[in-house]
Amino acid sequence: MYSAALLDHFQNPRNPGLLPDANARARLENPACGDIFELSLKIENGVVVAARFRARGCVPSMACASLLTELITGRTVAEARSLRLDELIERIGGLPEASGHAAHLALDTLKAALAQLP
Repeated sequence: MYSAALLDHFQNPRNPGLLPDANARARLENPACGDIFELSLKIENGVVVAARFRARGCVPSMACASLLTELITGRTVAEARSLRLDELIERIGGLPEASGHAAHLALDTLKAALAQLP
């Protein structure tokens, strides 16, 4: 059973698409399940001012991608880097044990995008 928050993010995704003027971007795929997450970020003065995503995968992957963009927008790069797996899972209302990969993929993609910054 999925939480109301997870279903809301899946049915009404926040920040879908790509940022044409992104200065950090990453695309990762989970080889075990085939889920794909692409994240583009606009960073100004050390703050994530915009985040957009494209994702293909299961319901939890889509929801975690949507929530991730909300959680990091307005945060400093340092704060975005410190986002924890348990925080993402808690804010999405929990994940079934078999769906933990969704939160991992979201955070791994965020780390890959932020690794492009100086």
